[in-house]
Amino acid sequence: MTAIQNGETQLGLWLAMTSNIASEVIGGIGYDWLVLDAEHAPNELGGLVQQLQALRGAHSEPVIRATWNDPVLIKRFMDIGFRTILFPYVQNEKEAEAAVSSMRYPPEGIRGVATMHRGCSYGAETGYLQAANERACALVQVETTTAVERIDKICDVKNLGGIFIGPSDLAASMNHLGNPSHPDVQAAMKHCVDVCKAKGVPIGTLAPVSADAKRYMDWGFNFVALGAEVALMRNAAIAKLAEFKDA
Repeated sequence: MTAIQNGETQLGLWLAMTSNIASEVIGGIGYDWLVLDAEHAPNELGGLVQQLQALRGAHSEPVIRATWNDPVLIKRFMDIGFRTILFPYVQNEKEAEAAVSSMRYPPEGIRGVATMHRGCSYGAETGYLQAANERACALVQVETTTAVERIDKICDVKNLGGIFIGPSDLAASMNHLGNPSHPDVQAAMKHCVDVCKAKGVPIGTLAPVSADAKRYMDWGFNFVALGAEVALMRNAAIAKLAEFKDA
């Protein structure tokens, strides 16, 4: 995601329905980036390939939220075509370094080399191996008090693409489960964005409430997910039914 590394504001959306049709519909709308969730949604490799095929040619950059910070999983995600990976539950700079390393070929990393996979158009893309490291974008999730305390060190990790704040998990870590709007949680998020801005590191978050999204962008968040397609569908269905029941 070159745009976020250039400091441009990028608007995204979560895709949790594991549906290639839903991904295709959303892919034509114009969001800058879309997260296909493999941590909290039942996404498997075969279905992810179908969703990537549905998003081919779309304006939106597909991002995979990895199941875990595991180099074996990361290798497979990249080989099917992802260039941007969101790593959950990164606690410190060592784990951030491991995330970056898993996405990059030697000598910069430990990604295993294959020459016949979807990521390189099954061998048709000349120069893929030479360009892959520069295209790789590792985003790490800071979602605990431990990680917040290490935010400055995490920002210093070489080749890190950006930081992503997980408000719900951060709230839970701070004993405010279900209340990411608590002043202490908001203060921690503000601290993170201030550190990232000072160090020139892109920072993003998830903000389904529009007022939150606008506030976070005013603070300096570079990339913000505005919700999830499953929530938008559910809310629209509830509103439509209520319109006629009330009548």
